[in-house]
Amino acid sequence: MLIPHDTRIALDTVVDLVNTAPETEPGDGLPDIAALHGFADRHHISGIAVLTEKDLQAVRDVRARFAEIFAAPDARTAAGLVNRLVAAAGTTPQLTDHDGYDWHVHYFAPDASVADHLAADCGMALAFFVVAGEQERLRRCEAPDCRYAFVDLSRNRSRRYCSSRTCGNRLHVAAYRARRRKATR
Repeated sequence: MLIPHDTRIALDTVVDLVNTAPETEPGDGLPDIAALHGFADRHHISGIAVLTEKDLQAVRDVRARFAEIFAAPDARTAAGLVNRLVAAAGTTPQLTDHDGYDWHVHYFAPDASVADHLAADCGMALAFFVVAGEQERLRRCEAPDCRYAFVDLSRNRSRRYCSSRTCGNRLHVAAYRARRRKATR
């Protein structure tokens, strides 16, 4: 699946945002305005000046709506969720070439709030997956003690864990040790 650079950045952003939720972290990954500033800086979210408690709550609301999209049981449900999210953000598609990147589309209005920026750009990235028939690539880690979100970009749609190094390896080692214990009895 060919994913344009700006869509990939938006996907990384939405996954990181969803993974700041209290159900994936020990506590909220966006506990305050300073954390929201840090998130915006890490993801190079442009046009962010002063952030307030209102912005923090709006981003948490958008995060919850993204989590619903990851949990959607089918494409029709995901499409409805994406449509409502993107419409509420007041999308204004614009071509832009900034920061050394070639032409790409921003879906948020130039003066959009951080929440509307995330809802529009990240919502459209998720919309492209639904349109392409790839909604099932929006997943949660299958490790029993992990609920991190991720986008399965493997060729055969077989990725099961947020990280093969941590969750995947830990479960494979546990299964191996269980087999060894059973074999030695």
